[in-house]
This record gives sequence, structure tokens and C-alpha cells, in this order.
Amino acid sequence: MSDRWQELTVFVRAAESESFSRAARELGLSQPSVSRIMSELEARLGVKLLLRTTRRITVTDAGALFLDRAREILAEIEDAEDAARGLDSLRGIIRLAMPVVYGTRKIIPRLPKFLAAHPLLQVEMAVADARQDLVAEGADVAIRLGELNDSGFGARKLETLEIMLVASPLYLKARGTPKKPADLASHDCIFGPGNFGRDSWSFTRNGTETSVDVRGRIHTNSGPGVFASAMAGLGIAMASTVMLAAEVKAGALVPLLRGYKLEPVDVHAVFPGGPRPSTKVRALVDFLVKELK
Repeated sequence: MSDRWQELTVFVRAAESESFSRAARELGLSQPSVSRIMSELEARLGVKLLLRTTRRITVTDAGALFLDRAREILAEIEDAEDAARGLDSLRGIIRLAMPVVYGTRKIIPRLPKFLAAHPLLQVEMAVADARQDLVAEGADVAIRLGELNDSGFGARKLETLEIMLVASPLYLKARGTPKKPADLASHDCIFGPGNFGRDSWSFTRNGTETSVDVRGRIHTNSGPGVFASAMAGLGIAMASTVMLAAEVKAGALVPLLRGYKLEPVDVHAVFPGGPRPSTKVRALVDFLVKELK
């Protein structure tokens, strides 16, 4: 790694992660080396890029301007190298963040085909339902379900998921089966992550929208938590067919209010650093769009 490239790489990861120690760990350097590189860079430029405290690092105004350009330069260098090697010779690491159920059921099973086509690539996965800070975590791309709040990031739609209501036969035997949305007000509903765990659930039938206030004693921040709670008979769950289809087919969960439509959920690949991702990220996203079509 050339001195200039190393300076830019160290600066970008230190600024994004707000930590010299984290930047050092990710880049395989010692913390004193990161501190020295940053001091030499600031001395050469004659400006302060980062402000250090005992707890965190913050970017100065000059540092924010330099950060944008540094990201662009590093991306251009990577693209130039990839172009020289060709698409079939992509190499390096793709850091991928995704929710648990969708990631394990829809993304991971498709990765062997992608990696077989690109044997020099590696994938590091962060699998969690909590939305991660892509910049701070150093993720190259994230799979996001529902509304996109990262307006400064690039995004590409992968697919749209159908949403359904389900409950276990055990729960329905004890509490009865709702026949219309208003019946949900007297049932235990399961509140999950993202856009599904709302106090008011809305349904559409013949162009007419109906909303009902729901309640429940189960709140969980993960898709597997919603699934396990429904299977245990703890209430009525709202979730995507990705999570529930196999169990519905087997009769372990019963679909409810099928005559009413729930708002579907879009799935996007989201990437930091503007609308144009790196070559290897574009290759992965193109692959997923084709596979999930």
C-alpha cells in the first residue's frame, strides 16, 4: 500500500468509525501506527482533520471536506483496479449487513453461486435485525426491509414481499379465529421489528382501507422472536411470507384474514458513499436482483 493510499484509508476508517483503535484493528495496524499516520497527514496538509478526546474522534470542517474527496479517490482506485483485472477477477472483501430471517433464508443460500463465479472475493456478514450504521460499521452494502431512512445513500430495489397474519392452531383453539380486522382488537398481537410492530394495523379490501388498534403482551426486536412467539401460541403475528411460508404449508401456522390485503414491504440493497457503489458491490447487487426476480 502506497503512503498516500494508506493515509487516505486510515483517515477514512478513523473518521467513519470515530476510533483509532477500531481503525487499527480493521486495517491490521497498531494503534500507535494509526496515530502516527494521521499526525503526519495533518502536518503535511497543515490543517486539523480530526479532533481527539478520551472517548471519541470527531471530524473538523476541513476533515469533512477531505473525507468526501478521500472516499471518492479510494473508490476510483478500486474501480480502476477491478477494471484492469476484469469482472471475473474481482477480489477483496464485501462487508454485507442484513436482517436475520431474510438474510438466512434468501441471501445466504444464494451466496455459493455468487462466490463460485468470483473465487477471489470474500464476504463478511453482519446478521442482525437492528439497523446498523453502515458508515460506522464499515459495511459496503446492507439489505433493508421497509422504508428507507438513509436518504444520502444509494439504493436498489431487490423485490417486494407479501405480508400476512398468522397464528398457531393452539392459539386459535383457545381464543377463536378473527373473521374481520376489527376482531383483532380482542386478540393478543405480537409486535416485532421494523414496520410490522405498529399499534395500528391497516388492511385494504375492494379499495377500502380499514385500520384497527391492536394490543399484545409480546414485543420483540427480532424476526426469529416473532416467529418463535407465533409458533408458541403467544398471539397473532404479522410477518413476511419469507418467514412463514414453510410453516403455513405444513399447517404449523394458520393464515388469517386472507380476504384483506396488508401493505407489502420492499426490499432494497443500500450502499453508502453515494448512488454509485464499487464494482464488487455492483456485481453482488446485480446478482441478487437477477436471482430474486
